[in-house]
Amino acid sequence: MSKLNVVQAINQALRHEMERNPDLILMGEDIGRDGGVFRVTEGLIDQFGERRVVDTPLSESGIVGIAIGMAAYGLTPVVEIQFMGFLYAAMEQLISHAARLRTRTRGRYTCPIVVRTPYGGGIHAPEHHSESTEAFFVHTPGLKVVVPSTPAEAKGLMLSAIRDPDPVIFLEPAKIYRAIKEEVPEGEYAIPLGEARLLTEGKDLTLITWGAMLHPTLKAADRMAEKGVEAEVIDLRTLSPLDSATIIRSVEKTGRAVIIHEAPKTCGLGAEIAARLCEEALLSLEAPVARVTGFDTPIPLPKNEKYYLPDVDQIVEAAEQVVGF
Repeated sequence: MSKLNVVQAINQALRHEMERNPDLILMGEDIGRDGGVFRVTEGLIDQFGERRVVDTPLSESGIVGIAIGMAAYGLTPVVEIQFMGFLYAAMEQLISHAARLRTRTRGRYTCPIVVRTPYGGGIHAPEHHSESTEAFFVHTPGLKVVVPSTPAEAKGLMLSAIRDPDPVIFLEPAKIYRAIKEEVPEGEYAIPLGEARLLTEGKDLTLITWGAMLHPTLKAADRMAEKGVEAEVIDLRTLSPLDSATIIRSVEKTGRAVIIHEAPKTCGLGAEIAARLCEEALLSLEAPVARVTGFDTPIPLPKNEKYYLPDVDQIVEAAEQVVGF
């Protein structure tokens, strides 16, 4: 196994699937000779040519709309949208067409497209480049929403996303694109969609998170362990469909939960998780469920970005309040 970062791991996944599936087409702005805005598709045009690695005009709605048509007629398009904030231009295509093609045709057509896009803050980017609006897509029936948190996870989840018969929104945490490396299995390595993973086991508290927020959450769990508090850390990996069973099982064991995400608090996915815990694990809860989140504002420009994103101290503070309730 090679040690790769997230960019390299996704590139390896795309290359693996393009070699395996001649119907797989990549599309997006500057993904060919430039290799994409973060160089995720670097080198693929040299191996597979311009008919399979397609540089498109600046038109997110057009890119996704064409991909839906391709998918309906048997191709496997993987689309890159340069930043999550640019995806809003394609919402009509995603919500009204991609997400509904299976039900609209009573199962005669499916829409096997993957829409890749960087998301989240932490890279000091301008407006619309640091969005964390995953709840928009989680709220849309018919879309799967996947968020890797490490390089190996990125590869394994990408392989499964490409092979899924329905549309997948694949959100790549920009903050950790090149920040961490780990050993990534070569060749065939698929992680099933819809299954959260339990990274640490504990008896006192459950910490639930996804994407780049996993890393400060793990550090917070270490800090709590030094104080004698054993925390379970759950990385959701797939936000839709949500692996409720893993969350409920953990909280029934620990009795306490803190949810960490960088999206705004109101109607963020943390609110849905808290509601499910109240519905399905109320009698196991020994303290109110806490959320550590971004603010209900647009993510600020670089100078103030650090004040917006949850950090280790905030997670530890919330964990201490929940444990001490």
